[in-house]
Amino acid sequence: MSLLFTGSGVALVTPFLPSGEINYVVLSQLIEWHILNKTDALILAGTTGEAATLSLEEKRSLFSYSVKVANKRIHICAGTGTNNTSASIELSLIAQEAGVDSLLLVTPFYNKPTQRGMYAHFEAIASRVQIPIILYNVPSRTSVNLLPETVAALSKIPNIRAIKEASADISQIAKVFELCGNEFIVYSGNDDQTFAIMALGGKGVISVSANIAPLAVSNQVHLFLNGLIQEAKQLGNVLRPLHDIMFIETNPVPVKQALQLMGTEVGEVRLPLVSLEEKNFVKLQTVINDYQQRGIL
Repeated sequence: MSLLFTGSGVALVTPFLPSGEINYVVLSQLIEWHILNKTDALILAGTTGEAATLSLEEKRSLFSYSVKVANKRIHICAGTGTNNTSASIELSLIAQEAGVDSLLLVTPFYNKPTQRGMYAHFEAIASRVQIPIILYNVPSRTSVNLLPETVAALSKIPNIRAIKEASADISQIAKVFELCGNEFIVYSGNDDQTFAIMALGGKGVISVSANIAPLAVSNQVHLFLNGLIQEAKQLGNVLRPLHDIMFIETNPVPVKQALQLMGTEVGEVRLPLVSLEEKNFVKLQTVINDYQQRGIL
């Protein structure tokens, strides 16, 4: 079984053409840029990648194209979780066949399954694939919370190897570490909690901000991993206003507009998301300009 990554993973945006189709030229440019800027993993078709509005065929193409461009130079993780277990299995098998290194499985949204239901959902998917699985807990998006006891039970399934924790509840995340042991990997799912989660024993982040500041996010994580704790904390403080502005409206609206401000034509978000309100766009522009002037972006 292939290894998971340690360090900075980017929850990659999906670039679109004006026609609305995936922009593979820009996707290739983004992959090369992240490799150059020391990103450790690309997470495709996650929340930031607008998975909810990508078709099955678009995801199939996105996975296979990215694997081909990356050519084993960077870890590729595919978001294949849905609120339909059989559809998640189908997509996970497609991603595995495409050659991705791991899968990101979000908790089933809208259905509101119990803890037993979520265990059964993830167990069913894990039984059908051979590559590592990263669970994804984001209650603010899904309306269900994967509790530490359930994570601990799931961690006993051989290919369920990690969790992206975006519950924002540090006490709950601490319990995950306590119950799951050292072999189970926890990634920060919120940029502003990366330092805190790594202080508990986390191995990195799956980041939104890394879309626009990949080197800075990577540096923060690797400073911590290399024992330079104060330096990592200081860089985290520098990046905090950037993390905050990335969520001034629903992700990935701000990050896609930030990339466009920086000259990367990633296109618009798909409906039902829409571009930033004018007042929020002005705030975003101010923050991006400030970071550019300071040489961080």
